[in-house]
Amino acid sequence: MSIEDRIALVQEIWDSVAGEGEQVPISDAQRTELERRLADSIARPGAVTPWEDVKAQALARARQ
Repeated sequence: MSIEDRIALVQEIWDSVAGEGEQVPISDAQRTELERRLADSIARPGAVTPWEDVKAQALARARQ
């Protein structure tokens, strides 16, 4: 299976898990960390790289 196909498969798996996210319990420490990261991304929007950009960069490196 090519790297591109594997990335697509992982994306499909992630999408299926994300669709059931409310069913996955998280600890208080995880919730605190998520809240910290959300606050940081809101405070510094330029420091966040959109998933589409990360994916495109990974695919470009894989093709080299």
